[in-house]
Amino acid sequence: MRRLVTRIFEGKIISPWWIFVIDMLLVNSSLAMAYVLRVNINLELYSMWDFLRTVVWTSLTYAIFFLVFKTHRGVIRHTNLDELKNMFLASTTSLAVLLVAVTFWGPQEVLFGGTPRLVLIIHYLLVIFLSFGFRMLVKEAYNYFTSQKGNINTIIYGTGDLGLITMEAIKSNKNNEYNVIGFVDEDSGRHHVTLSSLPVVKWSDVISRKGRLSKVEVIILAVNEISVEKKQQIADACLQNKWKLKIMPTVSNWLNGISNTEQIRDVKIEDLLGREEIRLSQRNIMEGLTGKTILVTGAAGSIGSEIVRQLMKFPVKQLLLLDQAESALYDLQQEMLLSYSDAPFELILCSVTNKNRIRKVFENWDIDIVFNAAAYKHVPLMESAPYEAIYVNIGGTKNLADMAVEFGVEKFVMVSTDKAVNPTNVMGASKRVCEMYVQALSVQKGVKTQFITTRFGNVLGSNGSVIPLFKKQIAQGGPLTVTHKDITRFFMTIPEACQLLLEAAFMGNGGEIYVFDMGKPVKIDDLAKNMIRLAGLKLGEDIQIKYTGLRPGEKLYEELLASSENTLPTYHKKIMIGKIRPVEYNQVNKEILEMLSNLDIESDEILFARLKGMVPEFFCARLEELLETEPASIDQ
Repeated sequence: MRRLVTRIFEGKIISPWWIFVIDMLLVNSSLAMAYVLRVNINLELYSMWDFLRTVVWTSLTYAIFFLVFKTHRGVIRHTNLDELKNMFLASTTSLAVLLVAVTFWGPQEVLFGGTPRLVLIIHYLLVIFLSFGFRMLVKEAYNYFTSQKGNINTIIYGTGDLGLITMEAIKSNKNNEYNVIGFVDEDSGRHHVTLSSLPVVKWSDVISRKGRLSKVEVIILAVNEISVEKKQQIADACLQNKWKLKIMPTVSNWLNGISNTEQIRDVKIEDLLGREEIRLSQRNIMEGLTGKTILVTGAAGSIGSEIVRQLMKFPVKQLLLLDQAESALYDLQQEMLLSYSDAPFELILCSVTNKNRIRKVFENWDIDIVFNAAAYKHVPLMESAPYEAIYVNIGGTKNLADMAVEFGVEKFVMVSTDKAVNPTNVMGASKRVCEMYVQALSVQKGVKTQFITTRFGNVLGSNGSVIPLFKKQIAQGGPLTVTHKDITRFFMTIPEACQLLLEAAFMGNGGEIYVFDMGKPVKIDDLAKNMIRLAGLKLGEDIQIKYTGLRPGEKLYEELLASSENTLPTYHKKIMIGKIRPVEYNQVNKEILEMLSNLDIESDEILFARLKGMVPEFFCARLEELLETEPASIDQ
């Protein structure tokens, strides 16, 4: 029987006109039943003529409005709420027209004279009931005979719209692997009830493995809004009980906007490290960006490209996307053409270290705002190449900042890092020098450009981040390389960091260094272990963790503010103003110019010493070793 029905359903979709014919048969059958109900089965009270003329006008009216509302055009086995709504509107309109005809023309017109209003109302109710029932019967029969019950015992966490959509997607999938045995809801008022014929239980019942819940294998998280703390608790319980945790994304995050089981994905470590949704002051950002020409440097990088995506939500006049990475800039161009086909953007293939090319950019466009995300950020690489860290990070920032002042740019936003605090590496020290320069430049007499510095920690998924590295190592079978058991880092998602950056860009009057609330630090060792568990692997059996020791210039703990600094609150609880010691412009400018002019002739150790002179809190292990062994080799 199942095979026969499945073959029928999998055949050619029935013609819409056959659906129309079935609907009209239901209309006429309903009218006959309405007469029977109205006269209490005493049909002799009405003549056959009364009945036939009512059939003609009723059928004609319903046929017209069924065609107008196209009730026959939907695929019955995939009936949705919109199609039921069309059927309701068509039937209601037909009833209204018939009641008006009977009321106003019935007494004078022989064609309407014998039709009771109650018959029309009973008929309308029967049409709604039978037409809805017919469609739902076909749909449920299709789901029953064509769907395959999975063998993976599954619990759906959530009984709201997203939970029901998840259940519907599972039921409608022919190759379904999930066998849903219940729902979870934290609201005690929903416990001991059923949803889609399945029980709604407490999360504590699932954890204690009561009854049939002892066979749970998968938890699907299907909740529109859930705190990160709660999500982490659920993930911890799943890891402890060796359940797989999957997520049904919210509707706005569906691929292709279609509800199906392909949307259900494995939970990612980013889901558990994220934090509560950021609420931005859209008014301030809108006023600051509307109609502006904006230059984004490092636009093809992980931070720069996300800044571009965030900017596309606002009515900017022109976006200038500058980067020296040819392939990455091309990829960004293709993304822009695909997602923002009418976006006003220009690509600029250029290095921020090329002062003449940067000048041409400012000459060719009337730039209002600069977001400077161009920098070398990889700590160990910069330790072995201090020339590049100084040339790009310091020299490039100085080129851009000087041009911004010369060409009257309204605002200059610099992306800095927590590694600029008490730096132990060249990268952090170079970014601290950048902070010092733009802060000193902002208070110079006659400078109208507002210089804003934003300082935050690691961003999830950025180029060089530990998470993509761990994913790659897991895919290769390990081991996962962790530098130290106790090493910790602050983490923030790329969109979150860029949203806070936009918010900070339109605070204050310039010269401020804004520090972002990075939340609680995360132990990289714990991060690695959780990623192994989320991959369904066992630490020590399937995959190992290898401790390699701290790399050159690497800290055990990151900081957002030096101990001699403090912060002031802003109207946004996640953004603080760092009270940084002021620096004198002429002195810092002189030292930067000397450093840049001698880059080609000085040794790495001399460059380290120059950075140490500008940033006294910079602790350079290589320099300290050299001073201990050969103090005379460096001209202090």
